[in-house]
Amino acid sequence: MKYVYPAVFQPEETGFFISFPDIEGCFTQSPSIQDGMDMAADALNLMLWHMEEKGLNIPAPSSLRELKCPPDSFATLIGADTLAYRKQHDTKSVRKNVSIPRWLDTLAAEHNVNFSNIMQNALMDALGVGKA
Repeated sequence: MKYVYPAVFQPEETGFFISFPDIEGCFTQSPSIQDGMDMAADALNLMLWHMEEKGLNIPAPSSLRELKCPPDSFATLIGADTLAYRKQHDTKSVRKNVSIPRWLDTLAAEHNVNFSNIMQNALMDALGVGKA
């Protein structure tokens, strides 16, 4: 899923405290605005991924115009693509037990077929997602 949420950058002694008013508990810190943009996207992706996994309600984002920022702070939009994030970070392999006819197994063995690779490619094609 793709999302865009407003983030509030609040200056601190050592950089910025970055929070997402619409996503409870989603925040990070950064020494600079440039690093903060990346760190905010990482925090947002991680929190939304967690919420998706747990089946939690993901609130609608507020409008930048509706936000009231503390003095010296600013708000900006941060994008998140949880599918791309999962592809990049959730790379642990899991075992799946599948059943195929014996004749097909014999033929595949004769041709040195890599079952894992074939299954991954077929699933990505069936689900309409590309490789990482």
